[in-house]
Amino acid sequence: MSSRSTSTEPGVVSENAPKRLTPRMLGASKGVVFVHAAVGRSHTLLVGSNGDVWTAGANALGQCGHQPCPEVSSFTVMRGPSSGGVKEKIVKVGAGITFSILLAESGKLYAVGSGEHGQLGNGRTGEHIATGNKTMFDVYSDPVLVKGLEGKVITQISCGHQHTIAMDKDGFVYVWGYNGYCRLGLGNQQDVLIPKVVPQVSRGISFRSLPGKTKSLRAIHVSAGPSNSIVLDRQKMYYMAGKWKNSGEGSSGSPFSTFRFIQDIMGCKIYQTCSGGVTHFALAPDESDGSVMTIGFGQNAANGELGFGPSEPKSATKPTRHQPLLGVDVIDIAASQNTTFFLARPNEKLSDLPRHPALVDSPDECVVCGKDKGDADSPLECDKCDFPYHLGCLDPPLAAVPDGEWFCPRCSAKPGRPVGSDVDDTDGFDEESAAPPPAKKRGRPPKNKQMTPEDEDGDTEPKGRGGQKRKAPEPAKAKGE
Repeated sequence: MSSRSTSTEPGVVSENAPKRLTPRMLGASKGVVFVHAAVGRSHTLLVGSNGDVWTAGANALGQCGHQPCPEVSSFTVMRGPSSGGVKEKIVKVGAGITFSILLAESGKLYAVGSGEHGQLGNGRTGEHIATGNKTMFDVYSDPVLVKGLEGKVITQISCGHQHTIAMDKDGFVYVWGYNGYCRLGLGNQQDVLIPKVVPQVSRGISFRSLPGKTKSLRAIHVSAGPSNSIVLDRQKMYYMAGKWKNSGEGSSGSPFSTFRFIQDIMGCKIYQTCSGGVTHFALAPDESDGSVMTIGFGQNAANGELGFGPSEPKSATKPTRHQPLLGVDVIDIAASQNTTFFLARPNEKLSDLPRHPALVDSPDECVVCGKDKGDADSPLECDKCDFPYHLGCLDPPLAAVPDGEWFCPRCSAKPGRPVGSDVDDTDGFDEESAAPPPAKKRGRPPKNKQMTPEDEDGDTEPKGRGGQKRKAPEPAKAKGE
């Protein structure tokens, strides 16, 4: 877990040295792992494989599922919902600004937080006049059942700032909450207090050439942005409702009042979507080679959140293929107000991308023997942490430099471990067999580029440095590639 700040202020976790958090640290039984998570504007929910939910952050309106207070300063397990006296097992969560949604294994939905715009889905806002002539609304810190879904088994949920979109096992889509800019896709701007089904994705079209066969327009995926909602139907068409850009159709002056498909990506078989502050992303297969195609767009994106590169425009009104991610096997995307995270499987293309942090603490000598044997036995460098190992010091030893990417025992054992030798991530790792010597900070050269003395020290002569570390070479391409 990390924040964007690089401050050393107590309580601030830098992205350069994220801290690991496990359910065991929060009091869970051995074997429990995190299976889902959600982040609102100022609060976070974590779901364990045992069905428990831990929350932290702003809680003035009970959105963390605890008695209202300014904040829950550390992750605390919330008292989960029950049905018929039996505790429900939570499997997924969603978070808005002032509310949270819990999806139980049974397919039922529960909500906590403020009901101001009907985002709790329980049929009421609880609007009333309080002391000082202030207008107040219902606040629930204990989970309440989302109504109107009796007999339905919900499988997906996604929360915007003040609304929710959900899908059941049959592909029917439901929306509720704040409906400004027609974000619910129901043709009006009236807030919805109990989930309503979206008519467009709840019908079928018969094939004329195949009597009795129906081509369903029901959904396979739903997601919510700050002021928009997205549905993918079974043809993998991308539909959007609400406000999703700042001018023209789809803006505040002309929002999509109902779900409309985005023509620019009609030919793509979209299977994953998400929206950030002003950005929108989608994943689809590249039919030419079977790789993952990452698509991004966002009018007035100004902070590099599209990630198109420093020499490219920061914003894009129309869907655009993400060129820096060509060949990168993106698994999932998380977009927020001004930041985007891409989760990808390791491959050569991913390793070629610029890394962060640019400066990495890693030793110059083999971390096992602590020696620099010069060019006669230059060490192999891990593609993630840059820690060097002599081939013969590995267990089992390597006879030659392997093809493709190579990861050291530390990174192989813990793929998610933070980069940097100053991070305490020794749990379960045998430090006696591979204890790194004191680290020397340096920049990492671009992959496949020979490091020169000028790159290394800024001088024309190397200073006290022996053999050059080596990376695993790229696999040889087959003829015709």
